[in-house]
Amino acid sequence: MNTITLQHILPQVFASHTDVVSDVWQKDVNLERGRLYLVEANSGTGKSSLCSYIYGYRHDYDGQILFDDTEISTLGTQQWVELRQRHLSLLWQELRLFPELTAWENIEIKNKLTGFQTARQVDEWFDQLGIADRKHTRVARMSFGQQQRVALIRALCQPFDFIFADEPISHLDDENSRVVGELLMAEAHRQGAGVVVTSIGKHINLNYDKTLKL
Repeated sequence: MNTITLQHILPQVFASHTDVVSDVWQKDVNLERGRLYLVEANSGTGKSSLCSYIYGYRHDYDGQILFDDTEISTLGTQQWVELRQRHLSLLWQELRLFPELTAWENIEIKNKLTGFQTARQVDEWFDQLGIADRKHTRVARMSFGQQQRVALIRALCQPFDFIFADEPISHLDDENSRVVGELLMAEAHRQGAGVVVTSIGKHINLNYDKTLKL
């Protein structure tokens, strides 16, 4: 997949609004593989909804989304399975980790499905992110900032053409935010992938190709 095209997308909850001012909603937007985007938004303007629309998780919008030349509403279940395993990665704002499992077990589930990263690479990421000592701790016993780092590792345990990071550093200090940015971009560059980062204020300090105001 080389492009994701948004054609006049608007959340249905905003359908009655006549004062929508946005670089994304009701516009034609092309996201290109290999480029880096920042989506800045105020709370409640649909930032996480946008990620869910592109990921095929939600459909409560008007307009069209195309992967290359394919309108995503035409895709079947097996096609979505393939897309989410091989082409699209999403670091959810709410993380969606299994709290009863350890950090390592959460990542192992994903990595066994894709077979993409080595155990050594995962160990290195735990160390670089400062959570090596929490690897075998149940997620329910970890802080939200520690969980964000676990969720990042999980998101990197697959091939992808595009990766979406929805407020990935909201609970991290500057140093951990820097490391998250470095690891995210290193893996994206290795795969030649596009990166879309969202923020309602604090964001990773990167050289974005384009900033979109939601």
